[in-house]
Amino acid sequence: MNPVIRKLHEAQLRKDLPEFRPGDTVRVNVRLQEGEGEKVKERLQAFEGVVISKKGRASSATFTVRRVSFGVGIERIFPLHSPTHFPIALADHQFHRSRRQR
Repeated sequence: MNPVIRKLHEAQLRKDLPEFRPGDTVRVNVRLQEGEGEKVKERLQAFEGVVISKKGRASSATFTVRRVSFGVGIERIFPLHSPTHFPIALADHQFHRSRRQR
């Protein structure tokens, strides 16, 4: 990779991320915008669930979190180094042999 491009990628990486693996329970605080026009409000909403996969490298890395809400399974994919979510909190560490649990 070109050294200039590598420096750009390294500048975009977040340093405050905890070490987590598939099987761990995490809480991701996501910034949401509500309203339209001049009445736009921003708030944080917590999304807590089990990490089922991690993909990619550097600034394009993503992770998938699964949770069950009212009997329905919800999977959400988050960019690992995105500025739209605030600190990822590691809630619980579990050991699983397979990456995707169902």
